[in-house]
Amino acid sequence: MKRIFTTTIALCCALVAFEASAQRHHRHDSPLKARATDTDINQYGQEVSVVPLTAEAQDGFLVFQNRKANYRVWFDVRVQTDGAVFWGTPEGVDKIGNGVSIRRARFALKGQLRRDWYGEFDMDFADGVAELKDAYLRFDGIRNMQLQVGNFKENFSISRNTTSRYLQFIERPMAVAFAPSRHLGFQAKFEVPLFWAAAGVFFQPVDGAETRTNVEDNNKDAGNSTGYSFTGKMVFRPFYEMDDASLHIGLAASYRTPKADLSPNRYGSVRISSRNATVINRKKYLDTGYIPDVNFELLYAAELAGHFRGLRWEAAYLRDDVHIDEHITDSPTKHFWGVYAQAGILLFGGHQHYDAGGAKYTRITPGRDWGDVELCARYDRLDLDSQGVQGGAANGWTVGLNYWVNSNIKMMLNYQYVKNNKWANGNGKLIVGHNAAGEPTTNPEEVVGSKTGVGYNMLSCRFEVNF
Repeated sequence: MKRIFTTTIALCCALVAFEASAQRHHRHDSPLKARATDTDINQYGQEVSVVPLTAEAQDGFLVFQNRKANYRVWFDVRVQTDGAVFWGTPEGVDKIGNGVSIRRARFALKGQLRRDWYGEFDMDFADGVAELKDAYLRFDGIRNMQLQVGNFKENFSISRNTTSRYLQFIERPMAVAFAPSRHLGFQAKFEVPLFWAAAGVFFQPVDGAETRTNVEDNNKDAGNSTGYSFTGKMVFRPFYEMDDASLHIGLAASYRTPKADLSPNRYGSVRISSRNATVINRKKYLDTGYIPDVNFELLYAAELAGHFRGLRWEAAYLRDDVHIDEHITDSPTKHFWGVYAQAGILLFGGHQHYDAGGAKYTRITPGRDWGDVELCARYDRLDLDSQGVQGGAANGWTVGLNYWVNSNIKMMLNYQYVKNNKWANGNGKLIVGHNAAGEPTTNPEEVVGSKTGVGYNMLSCRFEVNF
């Protein structure tokens, strides 16, 4: 009995010593606790560390931080007000309405919560409709790597991944219709100066009420899974040692099964559609409609981009192969593709910049105290006609003029001429020509004469503020 009692006392002492050591170690490892100058009681009755923060404006962005504690929180707000007018449509086709719109009204809260931990929450309230954008957690504690989980953009297309505040044109090219945007998922990213790579697994999108309802109905009523995707990209950067130039050579691929963001009666389908150049024209001439019985999609992208001082260029080829489930129907694989090439130059001595961590382009440095002006040009094409699916094809020619007042204020002016072919009828809803009797028709096979398909001119503008 005495031995048992003695042993018990020794074990208790050892546990107390271990706990005290662990607490000392914990206090030492916590940067917030180590740098705390006081404590307080939170709303749940728990003692919390109090770390003083400094507030400062970093190029117009409000930042609260304590550098010694590796803690930083900041706001990221973006408002883009667009307007557009259209003219030159063929006689007898559907009219295009002029208009204005709040294209984006973004509010984001971003935080570096520990030395190796970052989090972000981003919402869009464009035209009064709330939509979730970025919402994720990132770990940076492994050398040359980042691990990220939540809702964010898949790394596939340089144009899609370039933030809208630093686009050369008001809208991305039509070919980017193939490029996946934000989805729930997990991604690992590796970066050294010469080479950059990212790979991840992704599931359904998380954006608005309609998507959430469809996901829940697919699960509840039909037992359908959310679907999944594997997306990977690699980028070579041979000019990484140059301070004022870059060369970006990128290759990407994505294997994608159908997602549950469509209604249950559409589950297993894929739809590809695109507007020509602005959201103000709500007509989607290019539209495959719902392609049923899809087994999987294979997306590919090859891109070449670069900059030298004030000049920046970018070109890409994107392809979407839609494979039909051979156990359901005997239908060939559909091959859709798109291409674009664009360039812009700062006219008053400004400099372009490459974001090595994100493998994309970022804000400029204006060449004058009053800002700088960027002159841009682009050609893009999207082709959704393949193997019995006539979604239409279009060519677009665009010139743009961007006035960068500073890092926070930007004004954009775009002129575009776009020409859709006769199959670009908005999945049977839009007039594309006239039949033999001279009457307007939405049926491409009835169209006669040389004036087929809808071509038109567009002049659009944007006023943007970031803070």
